[in-house]
Parts: sequence; structure tokens; C-alpha cells
Amino acid sequence: MNSYVFNSIGYVNSPYLKAEGTPIQSVKGSKEQARIIIFDDFIDGLKDLDGFSHLIVLSCLHKAVKSSLHVTPFLDTVPRGIFATRAPSRPNPIGISIVKLISIEKNMLIIEEFDLIDGTPVLDIKPFIPDFDHRENVTVGWYANKKGNAQRTKDDGRFSND
Repeated sequence: MNSYVFNSIGYVNSPYLKAEGTPIQSVKGSKEQARIIIFDDFIDGLKDLDGFSHLIVLSCLHKAVKSSLHVTPFLDTVPRGIFATRAPSRPNPIGISIVKLISIEKNMLIIEEFDLIDGTPVLDIKPFIPDFDHRENVTVGWYANKKGNAQRTKDDGRFSND
């Protein structure tokens, strides 16, 4: 098994202070705003990002509890294989969020539609590009029977150690 070390490029300054109560997916985030603070060494990498409306944010889910290979996801009552869910307690606690970029102020990205808690380490940022990131004829496995429920579901704290 290979090991890799990643260093964060910044962190999130969010009104959500703990996982419980946050949206379970960024698309269901509110119009509240958060900031992604980029460390000085990486500010030059923000060049040309201001023309994009949405970003893909890769983060370290630093408050997630260690998982087993089976979890009961937020929208279900049946234990599922961890890789068939988006539960935050994963063998490698890497999060992916698509957020709305409102503005860039020096080393701060002002965002909306997020699901990130305060202090979340940011590993990488990529522009969301519909031509690359949208797929047709997608099937969604067990989630097909739960579709539409995510809009009113908040994190209940089951996967965090806050």
C-alpha cells in the first residue's frame, strides 16, 4: 500500500462550527457566505480564477470519525459499503464540494452553497467546467429511491467527533 502526504493550501472560515447542522451536500447550502483563506505561498495560483462561477474544493474532513467499510448514510436506514456513499468517515477523509464563487479578495475566496465546517483544511481547488463535469445517462444505485430528500437534510453529527 502506498502512502502520500498532502499539505493544505488554505482553510475554510465558515459559520458552521461543527458538522452537525451543516448541509449534507454543498448544492443544498444556503446563501450564507464562507471564506476560503489561501496561504501566501499559493496566492499566485488564484490568477484567472475570478472568471469561474463555481469551484470544486477538495478538503480534508478533519473532524470525521474513523469509518468502517460499512456506514448508514444520511439519507438511508440501511448500512451501505462506504464507497457507495458520500459519508464523510472514509479510509482517506477527503471531501469534495462544488461551491459558488462570489468574489476573490486578495487571498480570500468568498463562497456560497457550501458544506464545509470552520477550520476545514483545503487540499486543492479546481474550476467547475460543465463540459467536463456533467454526464448524461447517469444511474445512482440505491439513491434512486431517496432522490429529492437531500434538500431538507442536515448533518446529524453521526460521522464527526466534534
